[in-house]
Amino acid sequence: MVALLVATPSLLLPETPSDTAQLVLVLAILASFMTFIEYYGRYPSIVEFRFAPPINRLKFAGLALTVLMLTLILRGKAYPTELTMFLTVLGNGLGEAIDFPYSPVRLVVLMLPADADAELIASVRTAAGLAYTISIVMLFVFITFVRFLGWPLRNGAFNVWVNLPMFDPTGGGDVLHRLRRDAGLNIVLGTLLPFLIPAAIKAASDLINPVSIADSQTLIWTMSAWAFLPASMLMRGIAMSRIAEMIVEKRRRAHARAEAEAMQGA
Repeated sequence: MVALLVATPSLLLPETPSDTAQLVLVLAILASFMTFIEYYGRYPSIVEFRFAPPINRLKFAGLALTVLMLTLILRGKAYPTELTMFLTVLGNGLGEAIDFPYSPVRLVVLMLPADADAELIASVRTAAGLAYTISIVMLFVFITFVRFLGWPLRNGAFNVWVNLPMFDPTGGGDVLHRLRRDAGLNIVLGTLLPFLIPAAIKAASDLINPVSIADSQTLIWTMSAWAFLPASMLMRGIAMSRIAEMIVEKRRRAHARAEAEAMQGA
């Protein structure tokens, strides 16, 4: 599924250059191999929340849906169908609805060169609006699992080591303080990145020659990453905050049990 996700734009978009197709094939094989090794291995390495579904499934579904829908919209420019026309109308509506002053979509549109044509601006607005909406829906679905469906305890006991392999509980200081600090940092960065990334690209365009976003595959992956990475950081922050709440509750129960045993002993 990971290989298919990486290869989707090259498979569906018309007139994909042969060198691009070869590079995408190598990247798809590499990504699928790394994912297989990570999930086949008994011990964790870098992927977080391996044994705490559905957080990684939500991330994959959100990214895959974004890439697929943007690919179909761009394919519809050459080979229109009822589905591509529906997605184009949906994307246009979402893009225009979110394109208000100081919104992330407006900042993405403003990062384009001053001489960009109207068609490119419309394509970027549509892609940004659709990608940002999918990321917001993905985030709210995860919040629903956390607040109303008991994630992660609904899947049994939560093991910090296997689900947060890059987080060292013995790294110094109270683990609760470090979890809350990392949660707050991820939430702040996830909230600000949709605004900071377009501003940084716009500022850097005066110094370097950025990759042309007019290319279909560049547009798809740029907008997907712009919307997905901040939402992923927000989900990580919410998850770590939830784990901190679980630790607080466990300590509270242990303290109450110790006090009850002390009173019984007295």
